[in-house]
Amino acid sequence: MDLLNTLVDKGLRRELPTREEALAVLATSDDDLLEVVAAAGKVRRQWFGRRVKLNYLVNLKSGLCPEDCSYCSQRLGSKAEILKYTWLKPDEASKAAAAGVAGGAKRVCLVASGRGPTDRDVDRVSQTIEAIKEQNEGVEVCACLGLLSDGQAGRLRSAGADAYNHNLNTSEGTYGGITTTHTYADRVDTVQQAQAAGLSACSGLIAGMGESDADLVDVVFSLRELDPDSVPVNFLIPFEGTPLAKEWNLTPQRCLRILAMVRFVCPDVEVRLAGGREVHLRSMQPLALHLVNSIFLGDYLTSEGQAGQADLDMIADAGFEVEGAGTTTLPAHRAQAGGGCGSHDGGCAPCGDAPTEAAAEPSGIPAARTDLVAVRRRGAGTDVAPNA
Repeated sequence: MDLLNTLVDKGLRRELPTREEALAVLATSDDDLLEVVAAAGKVRRQWFGRRVKLNYLVNLKSGLCPEDCSYCSQRLGSKAEILKYTWLKPDEASKAAAAGVAGGAKRVCLVASGRGPTDRDVDRVSQTIEAIKEQNEGVEVCACLGLLSDGQAGRLRSAGADAYNHNLNTSEGTYGGITTTHTYADRVDTVQQAQAAGLSACSGLIAGMGESDADLVDVVFSLRELDPDSVPVNFLIPFEGTPLAKEWNLTPQRCLRILAMVRFVCPDVEVRLAGGREVHLRSMQPLALHLVNSIFLGDYLTSEGQAGQADLDMIADAGFEVEGAGTTTLPAHRAQAGGGCGSHDGGCAPCGDAPTEAAAEPSGIPAARTDLVAVRRRGAGTDVAPNA
């Protein structure tokens, strides 16, 4: 297929595809799916070989968020029956992190619900970062605390944070229909503050919220322009009790096409398969490893993932290997330059207003697998062991 040959050539040169080419990937048929995966896999292997980076989430503070993000089980007004608790103490968070590190995680992601941290919260998280680093030599720590105020990114960096996550989530044009309590521009500003402070920027998207193909391409092209080091791709988990509970728009095939498009647009970035993979990719998860080079191990913030050992078995069975702590994730040209997700002529960006065009519903879409959405009841904030 000429399209795929062109995209592979561009990916190997870190050249930005056209919007039309990115849209064409999303429009390919299921009959061509394996060809799409194979093509994007060539780009993935060029920059990351067969390595898979493992990341582990620790939810420092769960639920009761004042923001109204429609996709989130922790949002204002959410009726989802999730775990709710206030800040974990540094030793509790460090213990939770140790479970992920023992399971093979190279990066620990510290997440807290809320609009953004107070200065006292930054002090608290700084103590947690120091405790984790002291007990787990060589581990990377990424903070995800919401919108940052001036100076907070620098303080987190001084405490030992390696990265900061703040996703754009959807296109700028659809953002206002998903969230009203902050703006797309607020999200872009936070990512740029993290970059300015010397933190590795992590910013991605959520697919499956009713967006169009054009919206997906918009947000990925915005991310390319913003130039983060890591791009997590989440697939909406439609929690009962949230406004998007009925949005079951994804098939495993569509998820793979989305991941392939992200890889072609951001060829040498750490593309991370994030929340929702078990729910939407299901038995086709191993194919995604040919597109992404990073996944989360075990559970997520408020939902359960498959067991950590199952993740490790999947990686080995698919012919990939877990990335060791002594290996630099990013290709040399990116690591030396301090980040970015492609050639340094473009970038990635945040989300936007209400969806302007409904996504075309795939023909023959299977019944929604609501049975696969399981609320997390173990790990951080509980007395039950995690599943890493």
